[in-house]
Amino acid sequence: MNKSAGAGARQVNTDPRVPRVQDAQERPARPGFGFARRHGAALTAWHADSADIACRQGVRPEVLAELRRHLGVELKLTAYEPPAFERLLRELYEQGDDARSMVSDLDEHLDLKALADDLPEPEDLLESDDDAPIIRLINALLTEAVKEGASDIHVEPFESRLVVRFRIDGVLREVLAPQKAIANAVVSRIKVMAKLDIAEKRLPQDGRIGLRIAGRPVDVRVSTIPAGHGERVVLRLLDKQAGRLDLVQLGMDSDSRKRLEAMIQRPHGILLVTGPTGSGKTTTLYAALLKLNDSSRNIMTVEDPIEYYIDGIGQTQVNTRVDMTFARGLRAILRQDPDVVMVGEIRDLDTAETAVQASLTGHLVLSTLHTNSAVGAVARLRDMGVE
Repeated sequence: MNKSAGAGARQVNTDPRVPRVQDAQERPARPGFGFARRHGAALTAWHADSADIACRQGVRPEVLAELRRHLGVELKLTAYEPPAFERLLRELYEQGDDARSMVSDLDEHLDLKALADDLPEPEDLLESDDDAPIIRLINALLTEAVKEGASDIHVEPFESRLVVRFRIDGVLREVLAPQKAIANAVVSRIKVMAKLDIAEKRLPQDGRIGLRIAGRPVDVRVSTIPAGHGERVVLRLLDKQAGRLDLVQLGMDSDSRKRLEAMIQRPHGILLVTGPTGSGKTTTLYAALLKLNDSSRNIMTVEDPIEYYIDGIGQTQVNTRVDMTFARGLRAILRQDPDVVMVGEIRDLDTAETAVQASLTGHLVLSTLHTNSAVGAVARLRDMGVE
């Protein structure tokens, strides 16, 4: 046992029966910063037939079991109070060349060597050897976010640090906090991938990245905005496989699913899906469209942007630069003899009135409203001015 753990540490023993690692060169890669911070366990030292592990008090047994399997040796644990564990993590992962050390470990943990080839790499000065760790960091974050089912990645610069957070199941969670020194390089890399102007730091910008991660096509919407300590970036992840979910896979109970299936089979009317950001409104609409998609119906959509392409459905994208709004697109679609119309979101009175009128003239209209509950949809429509 290590007796120099310091204040806030409590020593614990484990007795797993695991094979001994004979050669240091055969040792597996050290678990990365993301794993250590999320699960509360970090490798601090190797020995001939054991490894020292610092762990946060309350670490789950399955985490230790996974570490034993990965490292292949007996674990000697030292438990820390959460604040002491956080300080230790920074010391472990910010030694030497701060950001590069952390990025390298994160890269190894995610095994990005095979995955990085699937990412588009625009020709740019950021591809030089000096910036390779930044590229690996962005690739690692995107891969980890997709694996964990995150809907958004937030990159937030503050006075002395850079914070990266994932939104999972509607809740933001911090996953990485490297030093502020790499903030500009991280933001520039993201802007290059999204084909944004890296020299423009005074105005908000919006872009899009198309890539494949572990064989899965993923679209990423990128939004930047200038802030007090640098540019903030939010990446909205659109996993195209999510657009192939059917109503059964959405996880609804049987009664709710049957009621929804009955509603979408009606020849006309309006169905509004409500909920906060990232709650699955668009995914629910796409599942409904997949259920309705057959040769007997003309299904058309107007979206901002088109999140998932579906064969057999006519999809139109909003373009505010040329005054192609939801309302204008919807009016054009209604002249295309549609049976089912999907409007990505009702945002204003013009769109709302056009959608309601369409539902009263023989069309089934599906759309979303940004409210926290179904009851709130009525109040929201009234606020817009719908009679």
